[in-house]
Amino acid sequence: MAELNPFKIAQQQLKIAADKLGLSQEMYDFLSIPMRELHVSIPVKMDNGKTKVFQGFRVQYNDALGPNKGGIRWHPEETIDTVRALSAWMTWKCAVVNIPLGGGKGGIICNPKELSEGEKERLARGYIRAINYFIGPEKDIPAPDVYTTPQIMSWMMDEFSKLRGYYSPGVITGKPIINGGSQGRGDATARGGVYTVREAAKILNIDLKGCTVAVQGYGNAGYFAAKIMTEEMGAKVVAVTDSKGGIYCEDGLDPEAVKKFKAETSSVINFPGSKPISNEEILELKCDVLFPSALENVLTDKNAGNVKAKISCELANGPTTPEADEILYKNGVFVIPDFLANAGGVTVSYFEWVQNIHGNVWTAEEVRPKLDNKMTLAFHDVYNMSKKHGVHMRTAAYLVAVQRVADAVKIRGWI
Repeated sequence: MAELNPFKIAQQQLKIAADKLGLSQEMYDFLSIPMRELHVSIPVKMDNGKTKVFQGFRVQYNDALGPNKGGIRWHPEETIDTVRALSAWMTWKCAVVNIPLGGGKGGIICNPKELSEGEKERLARGYIRAINYFIGPEKDIPAPDVYTTPQIMSWMMDEFSKLRGYYSPGVITGKPIINGGSQGRGDATARGGVYTVREAAKILNIDLKGCTVAVQGYGNAGYFAAKIMTEEMGAKVVAVTDSKGGIYCEDGLDPEAVKKFKAETSSVINFPGSKPISNEEILELKCDVLFPSALENVLTDKNAGNVKAKISCELANGPTTPEADEILYKNGVFVIPDFLANAGGVTVSYFEWVQNIHGNVWTAEEVRPKLDNKMTLAFHDVYNMSKKHGVHMRTAAYLVAVQRVADAVKIRGWI
């Protein structure tokens, strides 16, 4: 179905921004398709002795602002249009936080759950052999994404280094610390989101100390958001959910205790002293800050009118439909859009790349103020744009990002 094609959606979002900015047709045409894409076949010797050929992609959407940056996904239903869309969104995400990188994305059609560790390693190395002339610290810097891990990034970095004949940690981010990974990467997505919540709270005159927080999706980002909001902002987390259900406690939940309970039982449900709450109910809970941190399209025209949160900080990708965006905006819910709210991850990946190419090693205490500065400036750039054009924050974020990329394209003389 064409309307569900993610790349068509990405192009439609760009068109809205291009029209508002008054970009020329030539500029829109250039920005609406990837600058380069590579399709590769990867033969892998499987454990049973047979060879299986996997299909992979790497898309470099736009490098006007700097080398391309973006994750590598391993998924049985991966498509080139998904990778194209994600590379476009990475372009805008890097631009909105004003880091000197373009947008890229990679993918392999496979089911990693059916692969042994040895098969995963051979697939990872085979992919790098197939694309190695397409990537590099000065060209395109991949990272982990769906079903890829720091270990897989280490294998890929090692294979690239072998092909080049020298240690090249700057080719990939999201690596283990021992292989050139950055301190502060683990909680970067959530921390960046919390910094934007802090700035939104100042505008809305909300005191975060004692404010109520609900987290839909208690994975890595959701847990760290709850932890940082509690420990550093003095907030009270009253509800969290995971894929199996959720818990509510008016007096507040201990994020660490909930995490430990989930590790032992595989879910937050039935946490001692809590009442059950569903994934649907948590979105409509009366609270100050809501963190949609799970799936896409959970806030729709069906439930957006019931949202009682004052701030919705999107740590998940695409949790709010365009129809819901309009309803939330009219109802005064302050939405911090995903590609601003969760840009802390790519920002610290950028810091990792900077450390690698300069031979630096920063502590977490050095990384966090740099992240804070980037996220705070980005938030106010978007907020000021929303006021200037009288639009909600998502459209404003697109306006900021697309304008920066278009300016770079124009200044470089491409269009």
